[in-house]
Amino acid sequence: MRRIPHLFRLFSMTLSDSDIDFLVATVAHAGTSEIMPRFRNLSASAISEKTSAVDLVTEADVLAEKQITAALLQRFPTAHIVGEEAYDADRSVIPALRDAPFAFVIDPVDGTFNFASGFPAFGTLLAVTVKGETVAGIIHDPVMGDSIVSVKGAGAVLKRANGSEAKLRVAEPVGLSDMVGIFSWGHSHPDRRPVIAANMAKTKMALSLNCSAHEYWLVATGKLHFIGHEKLMPWDHLAGVLTHQEAGGYTVKLDGTPYRPGDTEGGILSAPDKESWKMLRRDILGL
Repeated sequence: MRRIPHLFRLFSMTLSDSDIDFLVATVAHAGTSEIMPRFRNLSASAISEKTSAVDLVTEADVLAEKQITAALLQRFPTAHIVGEEAYDADRSVIPALRDAPFAFVIDPVDGTFNFASGFPAFGTLLAVTVKGETVAGIIHDPVMGDSIVSVKGAGAVLKRANGSEAKLRVAEPVGLSDMVGIFSWGHSHPDRRPVIAANMAKTKMALSLNCSAHEYWLVATGKLHFIGHEKLMPWDHLAGVLTHQEAGGYTVKLDGTPYRPGDTEGGILSAPDKESWKMLRRDILGL
């Protein structure tokens, strides 16, 4: 990723390259200190249900979010913070993203069901927004220690724990029968679920990971052709959408409008380009 001395003007301050490095290090530290020590090492009392048996929270989620939040506020004391686990205490934090001058959006353990099940497909997501626009995103894999970093207008880069880097590029467009992808139809209207599930059989291979972090990771690195969701929570999507776009992909809401901080309705679809997006919307979603 090209180095940018002055990324974003925020009031009288500047978010610099060293700030981006700080964000990557902060997320990685939460992984090594709070998340990985508890992976496959959780007692039953450390796992709680939120809305269902597959919507879970663990002490790793809570403690990692607290650690990341504290570090962010120490360096950026005026920032608006939106964390998945703190959201229930103040639901006004999501609408406030539309106008917040400077905000961070955190998902400490995305894919908590996988994490609690001992399945190593989970990650940490961190997005930076400025006045209703996502300007930076981090997707971190605590298992391997690798991160994807995206900056608006500067591309998306895979930064491996061994110090190597690679610029990301989405898959080339192909026909539907040659596509590999994911559509999380579990949050679709009950009448639409069997339609979407049946239409996914038109693809070369359909997957389900239950982890936005790894889904955006795979689609931004060109391993998947498309992903889609009908549940829009900012911690699940802001960092990933920017990453996919900066890797050259096309992501918008299902009605064709841009996805922005604060949006929680409308569904979203990521594809290699606009024509592929139209085809998927028609042939998979039936819209």
